[in-house]
Amino acid sequence: MSQSHDATPSARPYYSPPSASPRPQPANLADILERVLDKGIIIAGDIKVNLLDIELLTIKIRLLIVSVDKAKEMGIDWWRNDPMLNGQERTLADENRELRERIEALESKESGD
Repeated sequence: MSQSHDATPSARPYYSPPSASPRPQPANLADILERVLDKGIIIAGDIKVNLLDIELLTIKIRLLIVSVDKAKEMGIDWWRNDPMLNGQERTLADENRELRERIEALESKESGD
């Protein structure tokens, strides 16, 4: 009895050799935002308006985007003392009103004497 041999080579699974550098995985928006806030990003630029070699206007733009923790680490914490951001705006307005009332009372006493 004779065996029949198929002339076609046997099917092998596709094999790709490992590449020297792995492909970067696509980052989602949350990953990108986390990296930016963790490391920080600075955007800087200058706009100058000249007329006949005379500088009329210069605008300097500096934008720093970081997390609050990173900003504190860098020594930036202006929001702690800003009354518009820390809820002290009302107390300042009340203090100003009381001071105006005291000034008016003192001025009316002086004019009455």
